[in-house]
Amino acid sequence: MSHDGVLPPDDILVGNLRKRDEATFGLVLDAWSPGMLRLARSFVSTNASAEEVVQEAWLAVIRGIDGFEGRAAFKTWVYRILVNTAKKRGIVESRTVPFGSLLGEDEGPSVDPDRFRPAGDPYPGHWKAGQKPQHWSEPENAAERAEFARVVAAALTELPDRHRIVLVLRDMEGYSSEEVCGLLDISAGNQRVILHRARAAIRTKLEGYFDAEAVLS
Repeated sequence: MSHDGVLPPDDILVGNLRKRDEATFGLVLDAWSPGMLRLARSFVSTNASAEEVVQEAWLAVIRGIDGFEGRAAFKTWVYRILVNTAKKRGIVESRTVPFGSLLGEDEGPSVDPDRFRPAGDPYPGHWKAGQKPQHWSEPENAAERAEFARVVAAALTELPDRHRIVLVLRDMEGYSSEEVCGLLDISAGNQRVILHRARAAIRTKLEGYFDAEAVLS
């Protein structure tokens, strides 16, 4: 999750950056760069390329800070620069991420139909016994939390690129639907479908993890 709580309000933050205050720049760099790197990696082919994208984006932020008008949150403005930089690098690497229309990966059921009661059942369409998604308790210790984080990270890598990008922005960086649509230039309907399928895929992976844990315990 974002560490924005340690940062000053946008007006103070931007004012300090315009003064080229190194301490403020170091603070925002530490707070936002990990999330920017995760997002950039979904657009480009290697970790090294993603790191270069983040560096280029920060240079563009510093060069353009005097032109920031405050019509959006400062972080949204920074991320918009990052996305544009990453898209350009992805094109150079012949690795583009389409967002404008829904693809085959967005079609079909998000949940296995076999988990629901069939037509002709007294309660068609309802969950079968034992198939309803369960609420999971938070990992209790550092080792369990680390393993949980590993499972989530592995599941993220298996998502289609644009599913991962939308999920990272919404659920890890905390952006609203409207902000994500603006950052990626997609419709609200497309954003909703992509996010739903991404979340369903992650939940399926986590169900497998928790089921395995239950068997072993």
